[in-house]
Amino acid sequence: MSGIDEKVSDSGVVEKSGSTYPITTSKVTHRPWWKLGGKDISFAPVDPDSVTTSNAASTEDIETTGLDNIHGSVFDDSGAAQFYKPIEKYEGAHRFDPNATWTPAEEKALVRTLDWRICLPACTFFFALQLDRGNISQALSDNMLNNLNMDTNDYNNGMTIFYVSFLTAELPSQLISKKVGPDNWIPIQMVLWSIVAICQCLITRRKTFFITRFLLGLLEGGFIPDVILYLSYFYKNKELPARLAWFWTSYVTTNIVSAFLAYGILHLRGHSGLHGQGWRYLFAIEGGLTGLLGILAWFYLPPSPTQTKSHGIRGYFRGKKGWFTEREEVIMVTRILRDDPGKSTMHNRQAITPGLLWASLTDYDMWPIYLIGLTWTIPMTPPANYLTLTLKALGFSTFNTNLLVIPSSVLFILQLQFWTWLSEKINQRFLIGLMSQVWAIPLLIALETLPVKFPHSNWVRYAISSLIVGYPYVHAILVAITSRNAGTVRTRTVGSSLYNMAVQTSNIISTQIYQNKDKPLYYTGNAVLLGIAAYNVFLFIGAKVYYTLKNNQRDKIWDGMTREEKLNYLATTKDKGNKRLDFRFAS
Repeated sequence: MSGIDEKVSDSGVVEKSGSTYPITTSKVTHRPWWKLGGKDISFAPVDPDSVTTSNAASTEDIETTGLDNIHGSVFDDSGAAQFYKPIEKYEGAHRFDPNATWTPAEEKALVRTLDWRICLPACTFFFALQLDRGNISQALSDNMLNNLNMDTNDYNNGMTIFYVSFLTAELPSQLISKKVGPDNWIPIQMVLWSIVAICQCLITRRKTFFITRFLLGLLEGGFIPDVILYLSYFYKNKELPARLAWFWTSYVTTNIVSAFLAYGILHLRGHSGLHGQGWRYLFAIEGGLTGLLGILAWFYLPPSPTQTKSHGIRGYFRGKKGWFTEREEVIMVTRILRDDPGKSTMHNRQAITPGLLWASLTDYDMWPIYLIGLTWTIPMTPPANYLTLTLKALGFSTFNTNLLVIPSSVLFILQLQFWTWLSEKINQRFLIGLMSQVWAIPLLIALETLPVKFPHSNWVRYAISSLIVGYPYVHAILVAITSRNAGTVRTRTVGSSLYNMAVQTSNIISTQIYQNKDKPLYYTGNAVLLGIAAYNVFLFIGAKVYYTLKNNQRDKIWDGMTREEKLNYLATTKDKGNKRLDFRFAS
């Protein structure tokens, strides 16, 4: 077992994997799990006196003057630094300098450059993903089901096929990405799924609908964790949630932009070609746009912060001199590893072996996050998926339906940005995540208890449904904490996939909650969603308590060891990543 096996003997000595460490009798003060504020650390220092701050996790945390060293990591202790240094083959090892100095202004400028050159393209690629997997909603509003002689249950089954194939591809795609590099695999994925997306304009019946749904899910699966792993190469742990918030903002922006695109493209219904059906033009045009972006991505994405120079035609848009000077590369690599030394445990073209894969799959300390991923979005997903169909059933026209989804998307973006920002501001992730359920429960109660007919019922139900769809979306927070709590590159790779697989599983479950016999108001389905939301409340609180207790337990052991015992532990331990005594979880 790779985990830390520990127990306390009658004499007050902690027995740990064959070794014993005394516990000090001095009282260790721990923050209550509900306490707001404070800062996280990735690894506890051997000697707290050698560290001037908890962790330099953002530019706001490192307001130093002149060229003072940026303190706040395990590398500040010269005796312990050797145990955290990068592996020899790590792509940025030649630029890592734990004694490097820089000004806050230099770092801020580099982060802004990364935002424009790395984060913005990633958001654009996600825009393309959502365009191709989400335009099915606009196609539904254009009578696609009737044109294909299909009903709601056929649609549910098609979406289930999509989510199952998407889920199945998550981990294999991530393993391929880790071997060949996200900078190679992401463009390949985009071009391949764009071909299938275009081919959707040719589907004729239920069989071809199912086939294209399967292939689209198979080729798109893994894209999200691939991009998350890629972004972790460039950003600190505390910087990642905000970038992921913009990442998912692009996802929702797609819903807004695609509504306007659909409004125009669907007016092609009645024109010659593609059976005169607007939804076929929709698939063809938007799929072609993704293919173009995928080709451009191949010539643009750099492998890492230290590999931005072009080599031949690859990297054409980056230029022969690359984006950064040698000093800037030193700053980027050093700031990342001072924040989280675990990011240098593998290089960016290193495959995950079966043994490492198994160790990551059986990492039980990540399971609370996976459990949350399995159900936390379910209470809001059916209302979101069926918003266009619900609006059509309530009497709105095709074009008004596509425009009426925009307010909920705007609310979604505002909530996504606000709660992600607040989670880092007050240093709370799971309790902020709880707000998604607190928001949904009263709205679902309203849908469940409203009578069938009453004055202005259509507009009231539209308002409630829009509020549900615009709920506090804490996905960026949960994805970031999955990356942060992994402790190693291999667990970060596998963990990101497993969390997304859990979310995709929740989407599969969601597709079966609203049934054809229950439409258009879905009273039975909404009762089920209420029960799941109540269950999620306990999951979020349970995860928060679990990680807090885990940190407190390790603090008790670590603080009870002498400096020599800590150094001996670092030199001899076989514990890896988040199983190490000095690792601390974020919560």
